[in-house]
Amino acid sequence: MCGIVAYVGDKMAYPILIKGLQRLEYRGYDSAGIALLNSGIHTYKCLGKVNDLEMHAKGEPLSGTIGMGHTRWATHGEPSDANAHPHTSMNGKFTLVHNGIIENYAHLKKELELRGYQFRSDTDTEVLVNLIENIYLEQNVCAEIAVRLALSKVVGAYGLVISCADEQNQLIAARKGSPLVIGVGDKEYYLGSDASPIIEYTDRVIYLNDEDVAIITKDDLVLKNIQNDALKPKIQKIELTIDKINKGDYEHYMLKEIHEQPTSIGDTFRGRIAIDKSKIFLGGITDVMPKLTQAKRIIIAACGTSWHAAMVGEYLFEEFARLPVEVEYASEFRYRNPVITPDDVLIAISQSGETADTLAAIKMAKEKGATILGICNVVGSSIPRETDAGVYTHAGPEIGVASTKAFTSQVTVLAMMAFMLGRKRGSMYDQLYKELIQELTLVPEKIVSILKSESYIKEIAEKYKDATNSLYLGRGYLFPVALEGALKLKEISYIHAEGYPAAEMKHGPIALIDENMPVFVLATKDKSYEKIVSNIQEVKARSGKVIAIVTEGDETIKQLADHVIEVPDSHEAIAPLLTVVPLQIISYYIAVMRGCNVDQPRNLAKSVTVE
Repeated sequence: MCGIVAYVGDKMAYPILIKGLQRLEYRGYDSAGIALLNSGIHTYKCLGKVNDLEMHAKGEPLSGTIGMGHTRWATHGEPSDANAHPHTSMNGKFTLVHNGIIENYAHLKKELELRGYQFRSDTDTEVLVNLIENIYLEQNVCAEIAVRLALSKVVGAYGLVISCADEQNQLIAARKGSPLVIGVGDKEYYLGSDASPIIEYTDRVIYLNDEDVAIITKDDLVLKNIQNDALKPKIQKIELTIDKINKGDYEHYMLKEIHEQPTSIGDTFRGRIAIDKSKIFLGGITDVMPKLTQAKRIIIAACGTSWHAAMVGEYLFEEFARLPVEVEYASEFRYRNPVITPDDVLIAISQSGETADTLAAIKMAKEKGATILGICNVVGSSIPRETDAGVYTHAGPEIGVASTKAFTSQVTVLAMMAFMLGRKRGSMYDQLYKELIQELTLVPEKIVSILKSESYIKEIAEKYKDATNSLYLGRGYLFPVALEGALKLKEISYIHAEGYPAAEMKHGPIALIDENMPVFVLATKDKSYEKIVSNIQEVKARSGKVIAIVTEGDETIKQLADHVIEVPDSHEAIAPLLTVVPLQIISYYIAVMRGCNVDQPRNLAKSVTVE
């Protein structure tokens, strides 16, 4: 959730830190701060945005070639100047920035208070920095040893960058459960909670693993674990480029990413579908395909938008591979005592590859002997390292907090997996297999045609921007799309919205419908078409406003609905990839018209790396 950037080298650190924090703004935050090492540690932090931090630091001494920065998303303690990072220990020996949660902070805090420590903030992070200092002073050890000893007492998750006032030529970095990446330059190192603050300077990176500790000077990097075992850094090359994380000519990242979906979906299946469109290749799961083919059950664990993609996956796997599927909220799954056997396959879905609850679900299922597959977007993230096999979506960076191209790329991967598995299990005829592959390859150009209706969809948004509630209805493959459409509207426009199976409307939600209630109905032509037409009639009988997503050329619903948005005809299994796009667009424009911060909605973070 929070963002970290740091630098060690010969350049002035302040401009690098500020630019890095700006690159990390998409993660969601409520305060920001920096610390610069130069004849002492100079810290500047405040409630608000990075621009507020710049104003706060204006006129202050900002020189120094080593420093760290942080954007905070509040967990322990309300958003405030005092709770903003970096945090400095009581005696001024250590300063650090921290992503994650220290679960046993209350116990540690009591112990430190008995030793005379006083606290200026409400954060768990301040407890950690004082714990490090206490060990450093009482045991008379170097900073690195103090850090490692302190972390051996900590329960929880952390991504840390730490400086010591007595050892100002270095930074110490550590990671457990919260991502941290080190960029390798020429006699300089860059650190970030993801690669976005780094790619402008280097394409060579080191991904820290859990319980790694890095001691970094401008000339050297020493890597070890908490137990003091030496490790060999593995330098990898990243493909991410600076132009991919810029907005270009778009007003918001979200709009750019909606428009990138023809490309991101194409990139997801490119190289994985035979030139003659007769076969799917997913090299990342080749080694586990026998296990997948013989599985008794598939469990899909995910959160948020990825959970909606997982629900589409449930329909796909059950229809085409004839395998029972259970879709689980990772945040609930990890705290139950679910029945998991070695015959099960768990598929974990996460855009970032760092979602804390999904990672915890993976570890639990792995302990019970299940085969673990991952679907994620970020190369080098934690989920690919924790799973037995998996598939990258190759959607490119998604900066907008509200996921758009992540959803469609995840559904694309799930569709390919289901089609391929169905063919291998003999539950899908060869002709249908080839027809669905052909349909999938046509999706990018069909989305291009949908995007041409953007101005018309914007006009519809204008009519409903002042709504206070809305309802989204769908059946079959389109029920998860209804859920996703409702989520998009409420997370960026703050309008209350609910998604329902259309048949469930009569079991409660119909009581809400009146002349002020916009009802978005996913009504493409499939085996449920006649039923969804009846649902629309029920809404209209109660004066509800119907915005219907229909198949091109549909005349029946056009006579019933207040507005129709047409999408190209497709197989019902492919329809989620098309029908979700108008819902993304309408949510975007409603939010813009309401003056909302589309890319950084309040209280939300892009990557949920804490519980």
